[in-house]
Amino acid sequence: MSKQALTNVSGRWFVTDEKVIQQGLDQSRESPRRRMILPIHRRQDSPVQRMLNFLQPETYIRPHMHPREGAVESICLLQGAIRFFVFDENGTPTLSTYLEAGSPSSVIDIEPKVWHSFVVLKSDTVIFETKMGPYDENLDKTFAGWAPDEDSDEVPSWIDHHKSDIYG
Repeated sequence: MSKQALTNVSGRWFVTDEKVIQQGLDQSRESPRRRMILPIHRRQDSPVQRMLNFLQPETYIRPHMHPREGAVESICLLQGAIRFFVFDENGTPTLSTYLEAGSPSSVIDIEPKVWHSFVVLKSDTVIFETKMGPYDENLDKTFAGWAPDEDSDEVPSWIDHHKSDIYG
């Protein structure tokens, strides 16, 4: 399995700078998944998980939901643009919204048990994401059975279909 995240930051504070952003973007370009996470929470068992997510347009964010009570997720675009989707339980989009850094539509907040995903529209997109911790791979996400697995041959057509919905 390819590397999915960089090492958690350390210290009593963290400030983004050009070097941090450039290193994250370089890693996302080199990653087979076309994305890379920089956890800025100091420990994996932190009650609030905060991260920078560096993304390229070819990445696939499998539709999922966060099943735990209180598992709210917030996303803020720092650079680039995405098309964010909310789905019903059958996989039909109930919301499709364009989010872009520097615009009034740059933040989305999702309650628990909401099926969601997004497609990346601009190279070198960077988002700040926060959600409830502590992180537990077995409890964090439930993936949608109606969407292809990350390693599926259907992924490129899923991304293209959702991009054509946007530009069609």
